[in-house]
Amino acid sequence: MPAGQAGQVELALDSAEPGRLLRWEPERWPVAEGWRPVVDAFLASDAGLQLASFIRDRLAAGAIIYPPKPFRALALTPLGRVRAVVLGQDPYHGPGQAEGLAFSVPPGVRPPPSLRNIFQELRCGADEPVPEHGCLVAWAERGVLLLNTSLTVEEGRPGSHAKKGWETLTDSLLAEVAARASPCVYLLWGAHAQAKAGLIQETASQHGCEILVLQANHPSPLSARRPPVPFLGCGHFALARDWLAARGHPGLFGPLGGTTGPAPARGPSVVPTRPLKG
Repeated sequence: MPAGQAGQVELALDSAEPGRLLRWEPERWPVAEGWRPVVDAFLASDAGLQLASFIRDRLAAGAIIYPPKPFRALALTPLGRVRAVVLGQDPYHGPGQAEGLAFSVPPGVRPPPSLRNIFQELRCGADEPVPEHGCLVAWAERGVLLLNTSLTVEEGRPGSHAKKGWETLTDSLLAEVAARASPCVYLLWGAHAQAKAGLIQETASQHGCEILVLQANHPSPLSARRPPVPFLGCGHFALARDWLAARGHPGLFGPLGGTTGPAPARGPSVVPTRPLKG
């Protein structure tokens, strides 16, 4: 889908934004070029049919499910443009927070603690301004796939849609990226995301794709400063910027649009990580 058309689709959907998922109609949810075969194969599979039945039953029971557009990450970032993947676990479970992109919240919504830590780390080794909002759409449009492993959640119930089928789809999406995107950086924060490292590395190696896998603790305040690899100070954004820029892809993690002014620069803190090449 051309960028202009994608923007028009976003505008049309946002104009009637319900704030929650109203019905299970994945065949009508837009996705950008490259994703449809993977999505359709999942929807026709046993795992996809079981997930559909589960979500329809939960909606019929009155469950409030977020986000309103579960495939938004796939709508904003075409497969052929992916140069970085940030892998989350499941969407935010509070009203008005989840917008279908891992760690992102709509403009006007206060960034949650994990996202505030991400912004703190973003400034590591760079004189980056402080974003004045938590919406990561600009990154998605530049080629950062902001993917959760579970694409829906119920209000006030974190993890409520885990192991209901979404992981089958998101594993397939990760494998498709690993087989095609080169060069590509994978930012895996926390044990849940790091469990996907083997899938990513094996698939990329089989297809001769050059990747950089960066692993650290989750940015949650509960783990961001703890060993074995504290998130704060890991230097992942500095590493990703330099590695991608050296391969002709600068600026993916650049400004989001709208800032509160410059922040003091911090020295880089690098966790040794080797690029993997098939």
